Amino acid sequence: MSWFRRDIPDREKLPRPENGERKVKTEGLWQKCDKCRQIIWKKELETNWNICPKCTNHFRIDAPTRLRLLLDGGEFQEFDHGLVSSDPLAFVDSKPYTERLKAAQAETGLCDAVIAAEGNIDGLPVEICVHDPRFIGGSLGAVVGEKIARAIERCLATRKPLVIVSASGGARMQEGAVSLMQMAKISSALMRLDEARLPYISILTDPTTGGVTASYAMLGDLNIAEPGALIGFAGPRVIEQTIRQKLPEGFQRSEFLLQHGMLDAVVPRLEMKAFVSQALRFLAA
Repeated sequence: MSWFRRDIPDREKLPRPENGERKVKTEGLWQKCDKCRQIIWKKELETNWNICPKCTNHFRIDAPTRLRLLLDGGEFQEFDHGLVSSDPLAFVDSKPYTERLKAAQAETGLCDAVIAAEGNIDGLPVEICVHDPRFIGGSLGAVVGEKIARAIERCLATRKPLVIVSASGGARMQEGAVSLMQMAKISSALMRLDEARLPYISILTDPTTGGVTASYAMLGDLNIAEPGALIGFAGPRVIEQTIRQKLPEGFQRSEFLLQHGMLDAVVPRLEMKAFVSQALRFLAA
């Protein structure tokens, strides 16, 4: 009968961390899919470019990962990395804006919410700007606006096409009107790009909302979205409370916007590079 007995260690003799709390060794190794509710091994999720292997739900990814996915060999040259917000309003809510910036910089290794770079997509040289949703929600502030505007200037100087990948909660309210002015700044620069007959492809990912949607995210020669991405100005809950009506199922998701003529295509993440390459060759012809 001793075969069927299991020795249970005395819990009091188990090693404890310095703070006195026990941690499960599997903590952080699994993630639940918001769509199919299945539990996924994180390593499997990462090797599949953060796409659920069971239902193809597209999880959010950071800017460096996005660049590795889209650019040949994952290689790129970054520009304006050291640009940092000057906190023009000396803004304070529950904590000073400067502290929020420092925390986001420490967490992401970025100075602000967008990476501006140049690289190749299937051999085609491009200027590319990619939002990182980890940095204060990928929000649009003075630094993001300046980086994108400078990328457009480089396009005009070198005759390269522009690709912007949006993943943002909108304008960064800690910078007030300075943030809102970036919408007009980038939009006017894009008009110059259009006059120069240079292609601009906008890729909208989850989420693309607020002032980013209201400006450059929807101004592409082609507006492409990933499956299931939340795209809109105000959130669906705010709209429902405002109009006092129940919204249609799937409202503000990329498939709904495609059906109603707001997008040109919905493209799965693993097919995005080939789609963008084909589109750039067509637009440049």
